[in-house]
Amino acid sequence: MKLDFHIGDTRWRIACDTARAPRTLAALSATLPAALQLHTPKIAGQHIYWHAPFVEDAEGGVDVMEAQPGAFLYWPARQFLELIFAPLQAETAEVTLLGRIEGGLPELQALGLKLREQHGRRLFAGSLRPTETAPQAAAPASPLPADLVALRQRLWDASPADIESLLASRATMHPAGPLFLAESEARILHELLWWVRGGLSREEPQISRRIAALACNKAGTRLRDFCHLGESAAGIFALEAAFGREELPLAELTDEAILCAGRLAAWLDLRIPWSAVNEAARSALDKAGAEASAS
Repeated sequence: MKLDFHIGDTRWRIACDTARAPRTLAALSATLPAALQLHTPKIAGQHIYWHAPFVEDAEGGVDVMEAQPGAFLYWPARQFLELIFAPLQAETAEVTLLGRIEGGLPELQALGLKLREQHGRRLFAGSLRPTETAPQAAAPASPLPADLVALRQRLWDASPADIESLLASRATMHPAGPLFLAESEARILHELLWWVRGGLSREEPQISRRIAALACNKAGTRLRDFCHLGESAAGIFALEAAFGREELPLAELTDEAILCAGRLAAWLDLRIPWSAVNEAARSALDKAGAEASAS
């Protein structure tokens, strides 16, 4: 299985190892072709990633630090698909190695550095396509209510309008304060839902439902009341209500909630100019340190 990763006029061919990760690659293949929005990392530092529109456990899991430049991988707990362009900084995670690019590593490195500098200032959009078109089996019908499926589809199609309104605000400490905190709330919800998912085989269903509902309530309340993102919060509250309905299948509902929370966090992350923020923080801290030394 080979894929073409396109950004603008540049293309990278990815050779995938179907023997190593058949389940994950089948899930990926079912979503192709796909439009992508690229993100820059904040910790590991040397990769390009985008959010995967599926939920899978690690397959043949390896330590992420074993991934070499040029590797293509899936990071389950973050729900990322990634291309590594240089040795990673310290990070601890189990990931699924899917394949690697066939050449073009210097160009990928250049893209990664450009993305790091310009993330949040402009959108880096691209696509991932199979090199050969194969008939796709129809996706099985979801056992979840149509309104929940539609919620996820809307989130994956476009950024909620209230994020744009927040970005336009010039009230005191706006948009940075609520933007950073909203991204954090959505990301923490995403992580908590993954933890719930990991415990489904061990916990009583009522406990898992209650934990997931409380996590959604907390995130939705903060998004609505603190960050003034009413539309985004309404979607999270809809998930909270769904976890209270015992007739809905818990495993499928948890995966749907993960897809929603992760996508919301991704839309918020895309609007943060991380490099500029980091440089400003360094400058302010260096200045404070110098002033303290001089006093």
